[in-house]
Amino acid sequence: MQNQLLEEYQRLQVGEATRAVAYLRLRRALQNLIDAGVLRPGQALPGERDLAKLLGLSRVTIRKALAGLIEAGQLTQRQGAGTFVAERILRQFSRLTGFTEDLRARGLDPQVNFLERSIGEVTPEESMALNLSPGSGVVRMYRLRHVDGAPIAIERTLVPLSLLPDPERVTGSLYEALEDYGHRPRRALQRLRAVALDAEAAKHLQLPEGSPGLLVERRAFLADGRVVESTRSYYRGDAYDFVAELQSE
Repeated sequence: MQNQLLEEYQRLQVGEATRAVAYLRLRRALQNLIDAGVLRPGQALPGERDLAKLLGLSRVTIRKALAGLIEAGQLTQRQGAGTFVAERILRQFSRLTGFTEDLRARGLDPQVNFLERSIGEVTPEESMALNLSPGSGVVRMYRLRHVDGAPIAIERTLVPLSLLPDPERVTGSLYEALEDYGHRPRRALQRLRAVALDAEAAKHLQLPEGSPGLLVERRAFLADGRVVESTRSYYRGDAYDFVAELQSE
């Protein structure tokens, strides 16, 4: 990889004035190798000292080039571990699956940390989201999602208590727990929009406040039309892509 980076960096030098900005040239060289698949998702980059020695650049220049790619979501830094090519997760709109099932199907190992898991009486706002009568019971879950130890999404989920009598049954996949009760969703309405992460979401996702994110709102239904789930999820904008397959008639 180091030889390929050196060759690409030197190739970009050809025809450029010597005063051309070195950190931009290095940034382009790294981006070209990422786009070509030479640098693969999750692959570690050499340290700043090694890159400086390889390319004959200062560590300040190296750091500036890497910072631009980190800001663009192409690279990530892990404290004490180094700099890595960002791993982006693709999720399709065409299939109704839960977060856990979707990532397992892609060979990934999702983890969940429950920040809240409680039962209460439905509020007026929750009553509207779930089409429940006042006084009905509701399960509230607030979950932080991880992949390979890195936070990916933060989710607030509501489920009618009548459909999920024991929320402790949800250890990973909500849909698997609902299926155990015979209440797996059959269809869903989902809306996605780009947002700037607020302080709470950014803190949990280990990003600066105001970082780009994706807000996904989902209402899932049983075959008889009852609402079984209402979820608001904030995803890291630098680590998650949603894909929709479109077909003509």
